[in-house]
Amino acid sequence: MSKKNHKAAEELYRTSCQKHYNKLEVEALIVSYQDLVGGSKMDRSLFREILHRKFNMTDDILMDRVFKAFDKDSDSIISMSEWVEGLSIFLRGTVEEKTDYAFNVYDLNGDGYISREEMFQMLKSCLIKQPTEEDPDEGIKDLVEMALKKMDYDRDNRLSRADFKKAIEEDDLLLEAFGPCLPEEKCACAFEAKHFGHNRMG
Repeated sequence: MSKKNHKAAEELYRTSCQKHYNKLEVEALIVSYQDLVGGSKMDRSLFREILHRKFNMTDDILMDRVFKAFDKDSDSIISMSEWVEGLSIFLRGTVEEKTDYAFNVYDLNGDGYISREEMFQMLKSCLIKQPTEEDPDEGIKDLVEMALKKMDYDRDNRLSRADFKKAIEEDDLLLEAFGPCLPEEKCACAFEAKHFGHNRMG
């Protein structure tokens, strides 16, 4: 690893990643970033390709929202530090960190709430369409109503961050209630095994 990369790893480790990674792992993520971008930049298209190839994510809306969650400075490029910091939550975040992350992904318009319309849009996008006699939109509307009944504690027909957090505290399976925005365990382990030479268990 170059002196420049070593210094970048030290800084990232010191400022934001030591909770989830050791210094060698931060260095490995920097190398992974450089290998993936190959002298170019990690734009939305490349990032979506990585999400698909490495983490089996396929939903267009959610992949775009994951990109936005990683792209902290909103410049439409994932920088090396955004890559490392984003992966620290994506792969090893606490339930609280992942709850905030998932809420930000699901809040499509960034107004601080997950609206009925946003729930409908995400569920419609991620559910497999089955040929049935019934109108599929009706089934999705029913799912939205069930989600609101279970998660909307203040009964204002939308989910605030507080509603979402309380729902996850009561049932962490609701973390990805509106579609997959985190990697499957096997994909996360495979990514870490490839880049760290071990996975989170080893």
